[in-house]
Amino acid sequence: MRHLWSFLAGLVVAPVTWVLITLGQDGSGRTVDRWVEIGTYNTANLIEPAVYLGVAGILLGLVGTLRTSPVGPLVAGLLLVTPYVGMFIAPFTVLDRIPDDWKVLGDPLPLRQPVQDGTLFLVGLLLLVAVFSAQRWRRWPQPATGLEPAPADDDTPPPPSFATSDWPPPPPARSEPDTAPLTLGYPDLDTPTEPLPRRTSSESPWSAPPRYGAKPENSTDNR
Repeated sequence: MRHLWSFLAGLVVAPVTWVLITLGQDGSGRTVDRWVEIGTYNTANLIEPAVYLGVAGILLGLVGTLRTSPVGPLVAGLLLVTPYVGMFIAPFTVLDRIPDDWKVLGDPLPLRQPVQDGTLFLVGLLLLVAVFSAQRWRRWPQPATGLEPAPADDDTPPPPSFATSDWPPPPPARSEPDTAPLTLGYPDLDTPTEPLPRRTSSESPWSAPPRYGAKPENSTDNR
């Protein structure tokens, strides 16, 4: 079906392009000749022929580049090349077969002009060359079915090492010097104690408090 639609498109585009090229070339040529004749110009006069040539270029581009079928550009190229090739065989017969007195919207339509200057031959060759593009003979790639999509790269950051309820996170531990444990002030069991003073036989242990640092009896201070 796509070849049929492409064939019909080429069959229509070829004569339409011929007419548009003729209108654009004739309008541009007469406009420039008029500028030279009067010695001044007005670029607005080129808008109409430029539109004709632009539409012709778009149609040729669609037929020559779209990957639908090679039948369209083949048909259009052959139709456009044939009049110029016929000039090598029977030029007067070809020119007599081409009407040259038609008008479109009051403007003359000299269809012989693009044949005589070789414009149709050039455009037709461009379309024929487009037929030999290897991409035209291939169908559009179909999406593969039954294949699992490749896993996408996981850009998710790793989870935090602390629970969400511990926010903000605790400060890092600092190294502090070891401190002595709290005590009640009692001496250690291994600490030696001073011996109690020796009592004499004449004194009662309850008569007087013990006196530390007592001097011997024969000392002169006890007298």
